[in-house]
Amino acid sequence: MSEESDSLRTSPSAASLSENELPPPSAPAGYVCSLTEDLVAKAREELQEKPEWRLRDVQALRDMVRKECPHLSTSLEDAFLLRFLRARKFDYDRALQLLINYHSCRRSWPEVFNDLRPSALKEVLASGFLTVLPHTDPRGCPVLCLRPDRWIPSNYPITENIRAVYLTLEKLIQSEETQVNGIVILADYKGVSLSKASHFGPFIAKKVIGILQDGFPIRIKAVHVVNEPRIFKGIFAIIKPFLKEKIANRFFLHGSDLNSLHTNLPRNILPREYGGTAGELDITAWNAVLLASEEDFVREFCQPAPPCDSILGQALPPEGLSSEAPCDDSMRAVKSQLYSCY
Repeated sequence: MSEESDSLRTSPSAASLSENELPPPSAPAGYVCSLTEDLVAKAREELQEKPEWRLRDVQALRDMVRKECPHLSTSLEDAFLLRFLRARKFDYDRALQLLINYHSCRRSWPEVFNDLRPSALKEVLASGFLTVLPHTDPRGCPVLCLRPDRWIPSNYPITENIRAVYLTLEKLIQSEETQVNGIVILADYKGVSLSKASHFGPFIAKKVIGILQDGFPIRIKAVHVVNEPRIFKGIFAIIKPFLKEKIANRFFLHGSDLNSLHTNLPRNILPREYGGTAGELDITAWNAVLLASEEDFVREFCQPAPPCDSILGQALPPEGLSSEAPCDDSMRAVKSQLYSCY
């Protein structure tokens, strides 16, 4: 048990608290849970999310932000903060660190995050570099399909592709189902040459992986790579040092063996290009979803930035902090009550 846990356990005021003495707050008008009963049960089992505690947990994180990060310019709405709690299994400290990292990433890479809106990425979207398949996998995960061969480097820099991926992730994570189920990535490396792969060097790789692992509230459940050329071994050698073991173990290389892919992603959700029965791969539907969200992205990413937040210097997660740290219910109750007293 950590020193923090010991101090809270032995404190007379903390020790006197019990779950029954901490009734959850009444629900504010702004948040209404959209999860089905099955997803509520899944969130309880996998994410340590308890519906009867949900809004109290959100309030605890909100209080932490106000007390520990008073200059952090961030939304404090229930639905927004819930994304970070779910991504870190309702561990307040880790959810707060993820929130800090999220804003730090946006500040530290202006060429990606400035003026981030769908209409500024029409060329990338029209190229077919990425799309989201119309059907989820059997676990309910949306499938983000990436096709690097559709990118022509002479047309625009690789950062435009990264902008399009981030834009898509921001749209996907608005769904509570996605927050609970996570996403799957299907990457088709057919036709990717050495010259094209060279654009994705260690600097870019480290930045992108840092965002996906520690700077964005999304759960990546699997990455399926198909049609990878021999050069992909070199690409993966660049990526792997930056991957946490848990994420590295979720990479599956199928080559041209579509039967291997189908053991993970069934044929009925895949387009014909990948041996599926769901028709031709269509990019227009997802592009329309993004373009219809233009005003939301303008409001979120295209406003003048406030002065640099002093708290962003704390953006790197502490050494050795496990992403699978258990969430102790009694500790959650104590922390929630303590932060409500600030």
